Amino acid sequence: GAGIQADLKTFAAHKTYGMSVITSVTAQNTTGVTGVVDLPPEFVGKQLDAVFTDIYPDAIKIGMISNEKIVRVVVEKLKEYCGKNIVLDPVMVSTSGSALMKSTATKTLIEKLLPLADIITPNISEAAVLSGIEVSNKKDMEEASKIIGKSIKGAVLVKGGHLKDCADDVLYMEGKIYWLQGEKIDNPNTHGTGCTLSSAIAVNLAKGMDILEAVQNSKDYLKGAINAGLDLGKGRGPLNHLYNI
Repeated sequence: GAGIQADLKTFAAHKTYGMSVITSVTAQNTTGVTGVVDLPPEFVGKQLDAVFTDIYPDAIKIGMISNEKIVRVVVEKLKEYCGKNIVLDPVMVSTSGSALMKSTATKTLIEKLLPLADIITPNISEAAVLSGIEVSNKKDMEEASKIIGKSIKGAVLVKGGHLKDCADDVLYMEGKIYWLQGEKIDNPNTHGTGCTLSSAIAVNLAKGMDILEAVQNSKDYLKGAINAGLDLGKGRGPLNHLYNI
């Protein structure tokens, strides 16, 4: 229900054609991640070549990249092929709490990949790593978004889904702050919410929406997918990505 599976379902739900490049293979289910195997960086590069030289993507969603060498390959290929509408979800920890990115990869991602993104979508834990400050409430979220946003050209969406009293997100873009309200939904099945939101944003950018409209439409889609109430697995189950079809 997360990662590439969530991405492709989200693309399909928006009636768009998704293509994938696999960076790592995970052994996981609704209860947790039990193993991660990174693909060779040169093979990740070959996958990127295969996509870009055939069906050029109108938008690019980047999720889990767990090691430094793969980050560097992705950066190289994005520059080589002039990737556009780049949405970066800096996946560092899974919903179940498993670490998914090595510390050296985090440093390279911040220095090399963040500057290429049109929008990044960290949750509050990831925003804390990227900004260097503690993030536990809406005031912290806003401050973190400004710190991160002033160091890159793209927009920053700090997601508040892990807040206790609401699910508001804050968007920092071109020096301005936009709060996007979200309600807490009584459903523990939220496996892959971050992947789903960032993929929906990429789809909407590909369709020609501006960033603010793309984010709002994506939040509405995510709300519907959670509200649909799919109940699978023994842990945090997946969303119903195809609820609107």
